[in-house]
Amino acid sequence: MNERIEHDLLGDKAVPADAWYGIQTQRALENFSITGVPISHFPELVQGLAMVKAAAASANQELGLIGRKEAKAIIEACKDICAGELHDQFVVDLIQGGAGTSTNMNANEVIANKALSLMGYKKGCYQVLHPNNHVNCSQSTNDAYPTAARLAIVFAAEPLIEQVSTLIKSLHGKAEEFSGVMKMGRTQLQDAVPMTLGQEFQAFAVTLEEDISRIEEAASLLCEVNLGGTAIGTGINTHPRYAMTAVKHLAKISGQPVKLAAHLVEATSDMGAFVQFSGVLKRMAVKLSKISNDLRLLSSGPRTGFGEINLPAMQPGSSIMPGKVNPVIPEAVNQTAFQVIGNDMAVTMAAESGQLQLNAMEPLIIYNLLNSMKMLGSAIGMLDQRCIRGITANQEQCESHLARSIGVVTALVPHIGYHNATRVAATALTTGQGVTELVLAENLMDQQKLARVLAPESMLSPGALN
Repeated sequence: MNERIEHDLLGDKAVPADAWYGIQTQRALENFSITGVPISHFPELVQGLAMVKAAAASANQELGLIGRKEAKAIIEACKDICAGELHDQFVVDLIQGGAGTSTNMNANEVIANKALSLMGYKKGCYQVLHPNNHVNCSQSTNDAYPTAARLAIVFAAEPLIEQVSTLIKSLHGKAEEFSGVMKMGRTQLQDAVPMTLGQEFQAFAVTLEEDISRIEEAASLLCEVNLGGTAIGTGINTHPRYAMTAVKHLAKISGQPVKLAAHLVEATSDMGAFVQFSGVLKRMAVKLSKISNDLRLLSSGPRTGFGEINLPAMQPGSSIMPGKVNPVIPEAVNQTAFQVIGNDMAVTMAAESGQLQLNAMEPLIIYNLLNSMKMLGSAIGMLDQRCIRGITANQEQCESHLARSIGVVTALVPHIGYHNATRVAATALTTGQGVTELVLAENLMDQQKLARVLAPESMLSPGALN
């Protein structure tokens, strides 16, 4: 009563009676329990699969390869899935053998049974509408799965870009807020030359702005698909006009500028666009981690470190040390970045491991790319809302560091020469005297000119030397 029996190449097998998936999905559930992360964890992938199947059904009907009634039912089923129905039935683990066959069959079976239901039949009545003969008509896993995955990544990139844009806006806001806070810039953790805290935060914003364009560029490469290439790109078992027709329908259904790859055999085995997209995610992760490092340094102490900014307190920092508050949000971003960087290595190795006309490691590539975007999006939102927006400047500490630093001597080099500046710096360092005090004592510059040279507006940008 609680099961139905289905049949495949290997024989009969029981499937839960209420399951919308079928026998091949059931086998995959038993075979692959790697990550515990099912297809449904990434709704974009479910939508991508449904869109590919809808486009294929539309093309197959247009070319007379399946009947109008069957095509209509498949397309309606796909629309319902795109709207959010039955996502919990996409149960196969993302990491699987078979180059994504289990994912493809999970989609074929769910869509077939949903279509049967819409036609008034029970689940499993495959003599009426079959997962392979109808839903998978003119397709192979090797063109349907990567095409759906490419769409999924493009879809997932959109909210990621929005999250980065919001973080950038917050950083620009802090840059303006801190524009009047003078501080000491540092290189190699040593005093360098003066700057404002606003300039420091502006740099954070600008470096992330660059990555939005890189994500968009990398996503555009993923819009070139191999749909219609079937098994290895030769298009076996398809109508001569199927590839162009299916891609035309897919572009309309997805709202994305998908286009057919110029050489389908090459496109079926090449993972270059995935590698490039992964590299862009790694680039962003590296930048976010560097920003987080800086935030932790600038807020360190607060009394025995830099202490130039105050991060919002999120939680008590120690079970033994009273009063301790840790920079937990930047730390979590650091760890997210490390994982994304590791994911990029996994993508690289999986892409390199492709053999001949197919890359069987595509599931690992897709899992890591979607996981990286999901993690980055969450970490960016957390960093923005729970850290950046609440940062305040410790202006007195910034100005105190600047006043004690010998780094301002760099601004005097064009006026007193490198040799004199070096000597003044060394004397200031060993005696504790101030740079301005020593310069005036040795009559190297008069007080008026010294004040003009050391004025903030003179030290923060290129200017006149006399």
